[in-house]
Parts: sequence; C-alpha cells; structure tokens
Amino acid sequence: MNAVVLEDEKLVAREFAMKVAEVDEEVRIVETLPSVKTALRWFGENAEPDVVFADIQLSDGVSFQVFEKFQLSCPIIFVTSYNEYAIQAFKVNGIDYLLKPVDPDELGRAIQKARSLLKARPSLPVDLHRLMDVLHQPTALKPAYKETFLGHARTGWVPVRTANIAFFQYDSINFMVTRTGDRYPLDFESLEQIEDLLDPALFYRANRQFIVSYDAIGQVKTLENAKLVLKLRPPHQTVQIDISRQKAPAFKRWLDR
Repeated sequence: MNAVVLEDEKLVAREFAMKVAEVDEEVRIVETLPSVKTALRWFGENAEPDVVFADIQLSDGVSFQVFEKFQLSCPIIFVTSYNEYAIQAFKVNGIDYLLKPVDPDELGRAIQKARSLLKARPSLPVDLHRLMDVLHQPTALKPAYKETFLGHARTGWVPVRTANIAFFQYDSINFMVTRTGDRYPLDFESLEQIEDLLDPALFYRANRQFIVSYDAIGQVKTLENAKLVLKLRPPHQTVQIDISRQKAPAFKRWLDR
C-alpha cells in the first residue's frame, strides 16, 4: 500500500515513517511533502496514492488547501497536534484523526481501516463527466508555463524565450544563461520561484544552484560514490553540474524518455 505523508518537520516525518514501518511493513511511504506548494505540485503531477497521512499545519498553510484543490478518492488519515479541526477533516475524505504523539495501536487500526476501504472500493472508479470534459478539451488540464524571462542588461531588460535558456544558476543572485552563452541577472529571489514557472519535462532542478534544460545536457558521468556530473553542450562545455547520489535515480528516470 503506497502512502504519501504531508509533514513539514523533517525529524517528525522521519520518526513517523519508522513508526508506520513498525506497525505495518506493507505500507510504503513514496513521498513526504513539507508544504502546501510542494503538495499541490506533487498531486498535480502524480497519480494519487493508496492512502495519505496528513498533518494539518504545514509550513505555508493548512493541508485542507490541498484537498480542496484535489478531491482525492483515497483515504486520508490526519496526524496532528490540533484537535479543533476534526469536523473539517471528515469532510475531505478523512477516515481517522490521530493526535500526536501517535499511539501505535491507534495508527495500526487507522491503517487497517484504510486497507478495508481500499478493498471495498471499485477497482476502476471513473468520473464520466470529468472524462468527457478531458476528451472534448484535451488541453484543459495542461498547466501554463512561463514562455519568456526578462533579464537585466546595462540599459534595461532583455526578453529571452524559455526555449532558448540553457540553465538557471544561483550565485549570490539568480541568473539565466542562454544557449548562446549570454548571462543575465533575474529579479527572482530564489530558484524555487523560477522552478514553479518551468515545465518539469524540460527543466530539472539539479541541486541548490542549478536548474538545467534537457536540451543543454551533453553528457552524464557517473562517479564512484554514485553521484552524477552533467557536462553541458557548447558553449557551456566547461560547466559541470552535480547530481547527488540521492537524486541520481530520479534524474535518470527524467532523462530516459
């Protein structure tokens, strides 16, 4: 049974994952989402899991914002320090409401309840109205991504088409670097803001400093410690971008299309 956890505290999330593994070894946590923003992105790009464990207060809002956006059919088990949201929780497909620190027996019963509901659910639930809408408007669910970025130049701004950008780099401030080698400062405060505007099929967040275009990658070298080094196409052949050992499998899946 695949599970997703919404929890903004890394230590709490790690301890909860260990507790889940002790209670039920068949539950596999496939992703831990620390914020509303990352959860909205994840559920927009992935199939829903078998069960969701959700804290209510996240780093940038409450998890109800996610469930209002995505009407999930899978069971949701709320795991929180607050007891005043119980009524609201059961309005968004919540099947249990566990207070921290989580009691293992209560957690086990909640997981078993979720498993029973999954077994009783039809194997192919289909919303025919939604299916018809998609068939008639196949681009309706396609998100809009930024087509042009404005870079600072000496006398003003330079518009650059996103398709002509080789990579974005954070070096005290954020820069965009074009395929021809031009480098322009940007107004964005973080790479996260830029990442949200890019098509994830075309750009990859390699590390804290780089977002790289698929078409700019010339070669991938594997190091002994399982890290990866990206070598870019000319005129950026001297640029090397590291991919950590932890991110290497996900990057390989992204690259292998």
